[in-house]
Amino acid sequence: MNSNAESEADDDAPLRRDGPVYGYRPNLMGSPWVFRLTDQGIAWEYGRRSALLRYDQVRRVRMSYRPATMQTHRFITEIWGEQSPKVQISSTSFRGLMEQQRQDADYAAFVGELHRRLAASGSGVRFEAGMNRWLYWLGSLVMLAIAVALVGLMGRTAVNRDVAGFAVVAGVVLLFAWQVGTMFYRNRPLVYRPEQPPPAVLPRV
Repeated sequence: MNSNAESEADDDAPLRRDGPVYGYRPNLMGSPWVFRLTDQGIAWEYGRRSALLRYDQVRRVRMSYRPATMQTHRFITEIWGEQSPKVQISSTSFRGLMEQQRQDADYAAFVGELHRRLAASGSGVRFEAGMNRWLYWLGSLVMLAIAVALVGLMGRTAVNRDVAGFAVVAGVVLLFAWQVGTMFYRNRPLVYRPEQPPPAVLPRV
């Protein structure tokens, strides 16, 4: 299923014997995270650590859009289970000092299969998308205040007939609206059904 995951985990042959596999490198120097969906649950390895999170132990899943400095098109799936550390699956993987490679198709396929297995387990998982609700609305107010300030500054440069200043501020406003607006649009907090993950928090493949 997943050539990118298998290239990340050449030394992890037991993980590839059965079940869908996905892997990514969260940073350049660290070990890759490698995940496999078994009949019982999510088997994962990170360096010398490994564990199995059973499907019936999963209590919450959150999907979100998380742009990063070197990769603006990045998605994250977070999984919380009973007596287990939070597990995080990213749609991008470090490939060089200044490069994060997108793994859109492999990520979407793996996360989709994970949702199907969790739904079939009947474990009562809560599926969430986007930001924490309180953080989302607080962030929205802050971003709105910044947007109003930028528009006011743009108006002042127009009144003063500062063409160069107006162009610079207008460019900042457009960039701000595109990047921040996209992040908040995709990360609207909601609860969804496992058979219908929101397209806003999944890469388009």
